Amino acid sequence: MKNITSNNRLEYYKISAFIFMYFFTWSASIGLLAIWLGQKANLSGTVIGTVFAVNGIFSVILKPIYGYILDKLGMNKYLLYFVVAMSALMASFFIYVYQPLLLSNTLLGIIIGAIYLSFAWYAGVAACESYTDRYSRLNGMEFGQIRMWGSLGWAVASSFSGILFNLSPAYNFLLGSVTSLVMLAVLFSLKVNTSTAHASEVLSKEKIVPSDVYALLKTSKFWAFCMYIAGVAWMMFIAEQQFSRYFVTFFADVHQGNAVFGYLGTVQSGMEFIMYMIIKAFVNYIGAKKGLLLVGLVVGCRLILSGVCDSHLLISVIKPLYGLEICLLLVSIFNTLPSISTNALTLPCTFWAIRPCCMWVTWSCHHQQAFCTTKSGLKKPTSLWGVSPLPSR
Repeated sequence: MKNITSNNRLEYYKISAFIFMYFFTWSASIGLLAIWLGQKANLSGTVIGTVFAVNGIFSVILKPIYGYILDKLGMNKYLLYFVVAMSALMASFFIYVYQPLLLSNTLLGIIIGAIYLSFAWYAGVAACESYTDRYSRLNGMEFGQIRMWGSLGWAVASSFSGILFNLSPAYNFLLGSVTSLVMLAVLFSLKVNTSTAHASEVLSKEKIVPSDVYALLKTSKFWAFCMYIAGVAWMMFIAEQQFSRYFVTFFADVHQGNAVFGYLGTVQSGMEFIMYMIIKAFVNYIGAKKGLLLVGLVVGCRLILSGVCDSHLLISVIKPLYGLEICLLLVSIFNTLPSISTNALTLPCTFWAIRPCCMWVTWSCHHQQAFCTTKSGLKKPTSLWGVSPLPSR
């Protein structure tokens, strides 16, 4: 692979294994959260929407804090240790805390669950991917070379997570906890060299101060970027949140739907894995701005088609396009951020903070703008904005 040498190959394998297991754990458990909330916690579609709304609120609060801590720590791994340790508590939390609370005191369960899920995943993913991007640049690698293994981890877990869920969701959570312990060991062994040739380009000698934030808020490119996230990325992720519950309604047997959804996730993540191998070169060729515009176009077309089709076969063909969207979105965003602000450490967490905020606004409107009701009583995703204004490069 490009820029992988004998000097950094072992560490490349380690950081890739870490990302693989993080997304493996997410796919095996949290990837089925909407189904679990409906089938095992017996929550209605509206209450599940509230769950994701509250999750978004806590993510908005926590992600900037994670970003600040990550900047203060530099290349130290303490924050990642915390995220992985929280992930390792998954089985105990879901089995003995989250489900009992949702059944006995739903509001308290939603709040406690949002705090935990934000610590480990909804904010944790921002820390992991931001650190991975920084680590890749520090060692002269491409972000996609490492992040693609996360897609493979998701694909591997998706291939059997639905079947495991049908046996008992507890198996999914136990698998996630055990994998997290292995992931923690890999993270401990990962060596970080802050004296590489690229260190001066990655590690800022000046720490972020409040004046940097105020200056960023006065930048028109920043607000144009926010408009893009609010117009495209939020629809992309909102539709993804409850797609699993929508998809299983096409099947007379819900267990069959769960299993097929897992297989569909494998195909989608397989597409992500392949696309990460080539997407960097494609984005460099067309430019990050055009890459983001292309994401908006593909998202709009996919959601519109998903909203009008009535066959699980057709929607199964359309759904894997999300794999193309997410890798094109992430690579284009990381290429765009330096043109918005010279401090590349601040903006990744800004992106991750904007996303759940937009999700919260949508869920608070009870899906009235982002979804249309089908005769099954669930919601069918449709697109509102396909393309939004972007900052010129």
